[in-house]
Amino acid sequence: MRNNLKNAAAGLLTAALAAVSGGAFAQANEQFVPMNGYWVGPYAAGGSGYFGGMIDYLAMLNARDGGINGVKVTWEKCETEYNNARGVECYERTKKKGPTGAAVVHPLSTGITYSLIDKATADKIPLISMGYGRTDAADGRVFPYVFPLITTYWSQANAMIKFISSKEGGDAKMKGKRIALVYHDSAFGKEPHSVLEAMGKNLGYELSLIPVAHPGNEQGAQWLQVRQFKPDWVILWGWGVMNPTAIKAAAKVGFPRNKLIGVWWSGAEEDTIPAGDAAKGYIAAGFNVAGTNYPVVQEIQKNVYAKGKGEMEDKSRIGSIYYNRGVVSGILTAEAIRTAQKRYGNKPLTGEQVRWGIENLNIDDAKLKQLGATGFMQALKVSCADHEGGGAVKFQQWDGKKWNVITDWIAADRDLIRPMIEQSAAQYAKEKGITPRDCSKES
Repeated sequence: MRNNLKNAAAGLLTAALAAVSGGAFAQANEQFVPMNGYWVGPYAAGGSGYFGGMIDYLAMLNARDGGINGVKVTWEKCETEYNNARGVECYERTKKKGPTGAAVVHPLSTGITYSLIDKATADKIPLISMGYGRTDAADGRVFPYVFPLITTYWSQANAMIKFISSKEGGDAKMKGKRIALVYHDSAFGKEPHSVLEAMGKNLGYELSLIPVAHPGNEQGAQWLQVRQFKPDWVILWGWGVMNPTAIKAAAKVGFPRNKLIGVWWSGAEEDTIPAGDAAKGYIAAGFNVAGTNYPVVQEIQKNVYAKGKGEMEDKSRIGSIYYNRGVVSGILTAEAIRTAQKRYGNKPLTGEQVRWGIENLNIDDAKLKQLGATGFMQALKVSCADHEGGGAVKFQQWDGKKWNVITDWIAADRDLIRPMIEQSAAQYAKEKGITPRDCSKES
């Protein structure tokens, strides 16, 4: 009897140890990615759509593939409310979670990105500011841990003027034209000023800068300025509730919506549908497209939503601009980790190791096809010196029900933009006492 009890106790102890070690192994074999975003407030539509797409993509990899080469991806939400102080608080709260700490942080805010650059660099955690943040961070020699991937605000502003020029009959026809920039009065809204001003000097157009205070639901005075300026084109650099408010205000003052061009954070269904008929004909830039007819989105539906899971309570938002942009963000995150695993092994990686993966990321056309994302996003190749990696923009137009792509990829003028980036980055390095990296020595 005593021996039986001993044997039973030993068996229970062995089982308990196995369960503990198995659980510990599972936890140790996880890659943590913070989801520091915003699901409430005037910018909730963008934040919830973006992080919904990103979370769903990573959930799909876990469900379909068992993670990234056997390493499960985990995450935790932290509400920033699109507020700089809250963004820093969320960063500090989540940066050490998981067995190796945060793999990468997506601030989804230019202001929060600015606030985190020094901290993330000191902590050796990469920031992916995909299509936002400091444009001069594209110079990786000065900003080794910041990645404004795919395309920057300066590339976009340049592409916008190129688009306008094509509609006006060429650069020679731009002299004397009037362009108004109605912008969110924040670090985000001020990003394109230098490029628009530089191109104005080159092409001879007149530029009027018209700020809109946060959150942007009061714009009567601004559109009175627009009407008095009598612009040929208006560029809308808005976010959240500011966008449908601006579109409706443009209609009210009689400004044609097919001469109103939005930044890519002003070019989603959540910006046009609330504006109703006033949005018809409105044009916006973009670095991804809408739609569910892409294999990558269909894989999410098959492996996540068909199993009764998924982030989006309103399933009609699946395939929307913001949602698909989050999927792009998920792709970049996963492929950066996968790239880093080739060097460091199929295991949870540190932020510094993932930084190497981002800096060596190469998503070409063949890779896009493999990912089910052909036509969904542009190809890109990142390097030590170039943390943008792409630089092209497509333009789309709202027909009253959906977005229609109206151009091919329009590449930014690198001969204009890159020297501006390097000059601005060099000034930042001087102010901060940074010695830029020698990329010829990086591997």
